[in-house]
Amino acid sequence: MSEQSARTVIDNLDRKDLDELSARFAGRLIRPGDGDYDDARAVWNGMIDRHPALIARCSAVADVAAATKFARTHGLPVSVRGGGHHVAGSAVADSGLVVDLTDMTRVDVDPAARTIRAEGGARWGELDHAAQRYGLATPGGVVSDTGIAGLTLGGGFGWLRRTYGLSCDNLVSVEMVTAAGSVVTASETENPDLFWAVRGGSGGLGIVTSFEYRLHPVGPDLMVAVVFYPGDAAHDVLRFYRKYAASTPDEVNTFAILGVVPELEDLPVEAHGQPCVLLLGCYVGPIDEGERALQPLREAAAPIADLSGPMPYVELQTFWDEDYPAGELHYYWRSLFLNGLGDDALNALIGLAREAPSPLSTLDIWQLGGAISRVAPDATAFSRRTAPYLLGIEANWASPEDDAANVAWARRVAQTMLPFSDGGQYVNFAVPTTQDPASPQAMFGPNHHRLAEIKARYDPDGLFRAG
Repeated sequence: MSEQSARTVIDNLDRKDLDELSARFAGRLIRPGDGDYDDARAVWNGMIDRHPALIARCSAVADVAAATKFARTHGLPVSVRGGGHHVAGSAVADSGLVVDLTDMTRVDVDPAARTIRAEGGARWGELDHAAQRYGLATPGGVVSDTGIAGLTLGGGFGWLRRTYGLSCDNLVSVEMVTAAGSVVTASETENPDLFWAVRGGSGGLGIVTSFEYRLHPVGPDLMVAVVFYPGDAAHDVLRFYRKYAASTPDEVNTFAILGVVPELEDLPVEAHGQPCVLLLGCYVGPIDEGERALQPLREAAAPIADLSGPMPYVELQTFWDEDYPAGELHYYWRSLFLNGLGDDALNALIGLAREAPSPLSTLDIWQLGGAISRVAPDATAFSRRTAPYLLGIEANWASPEDDAANVAWARRVAQTMLPFSDGGQYVNFAVPTTQDPASPQAMFGPNHHRLAEIKARYDPDGLFRAG
């Protein structure tokens, strides 16, 4: 779609209705042709180039309700922008109305109750800093600029996942605007079916204007392992990792990442650009216990570099920030929940990583289990509770001319690794397209039937659509 198509949509709207919306809207309505329209429609993934008919930058819940009612009256599909960080670019829809929450970022901590409430436009860095003033945290993502809304609604994997579960597992309540424009609260005791659905159901049921989470004692410093191993030791390192990950306590949260050595001054120049395996881990507990628990990650082979040591939790939450700059790179991601890391799976991953056309691309193995697995699969919309690993397939590159090659590589990885999975995918690492349809079964497992029923009840006309 083009900007002209978006202009046509807005020009065809009833002028009186649009003026009435403007009169009662405390935020800002941004239209095609406005000076900040291009900035307002841009999202984190530089591959996304969509042209909404109207961007409603809300300042309060009343604005969200007004914009929702306007969209329903005029048959405009609604997308919702929180952090704008979803790889699929679902925050913006061509010729639709964007309910933009980026100005709604208030965060309040109740240290006595160990809860935190944040508006839907807040990002994880803001929550982390607010909670860490009291030595507390709730499971968030691994990039501080990620919006809390999209990550939580899709499940929410982060550094604390095995210790305290997913982001959605730590929800206490949400405030939502429904497709009818009503403001409701959802919790275990109030609208419990809606609360079940927002915990991993990936949105589409309404607009969450605030999230309330449980907090846990974390930090302020954690022991962190950061060890680069050479690519020619990949088989030995990953076999070690498989054995290590199978026996760790819940306080240990690890990754194994296949890629190339980045050009950082802390890493040997002669290793830059060479294949590597990066073992990462954090221990949620005392530093001395963490040193002992993570030490094996530092002894899997002769390392290229070992950057391990104590790190403030808020710094750990920014560890990958520079690797994922907003708007500068193109991103195409896929994922699979893996049944295990047998030798055939490891051999395939090592070979596929070396075929990546971009040095920025990685294959990320997330250790799961722990607190994630102790929630019943039908207790929340997020059902993928028993898989021991999540494979993140990250195609990341800079030039639009390289789109086809990088997308093809990511698809090839997903297809090759499918025999090592039950086909389950993580909704936050998905880019649904006509070539890669994201089936409800793949995303939500057996819970997709109940999720569809709740969606039909709360949004029968399909007002809330992905971008």
